[in-house]
Amino acid sequence: MKIFFNIKNKKGLTLIELMVVVVVLSLIILGLVTFFTGGVRSWITGQNQLSAQRNARQAMDRMVREIREASDIIADSTTSQRINFNTPWNSNLYYTWSGATWEAIFEGTNPLINNVQNLTFKYFNNSDVEIDPPLTDDTASKVSKVHIDLQVDVDQDNNPDITLNSDVDLRNFGLQD
Repeated sequence: MKIFFNIKNKKGLTLIELMVVVVVLSLIILGLVTFFTGGVRSWITGQNQLSAQRNARQAMDRMVREIREASDIIADSTTSQRINFNTPWNSNLYYTWSGATWEAIFEGTNPLINNVQNLTFKYFNNSDVEIDPPLTDDTASKVSKVHIDLQVDVDQDNNPDITLNSDVDLRNFGLQD
């Protein structure tokens, strides 16, 4: 027995309808890829910023901790930022920055932090009167407080991304003979 199907209504997709569906789906996928790419880029930028903030805070904390223990401070230059100091455990520590934007701050010869836009040290006596560098033997013995200003530019757009300031009172001030 033969069964014949009489199809009066031929439903299906034409080639043009299929192409329209492919184009619409392609646009949706392109939009999603763009959205997720922007999100990933934003996340990476945020992670870099967080890492730079952490590194800047650690560098500042280290400078503060070591300078706080100093018995004397020597600022021997007005063109670059360099601070020499003696502590109970090390008699010749120094931090230096050449003044070139995006250079590193060095502790001796070891880099402490990169991408520094500005680093300044200001020196004060007991009466909070600023002492201008270079410090002579007479003025260096009067330094009792150091103000540190650190600016870091992570993305190198000439705008500091991180700015840290700290006042450091010398614990061992006046203890050196």
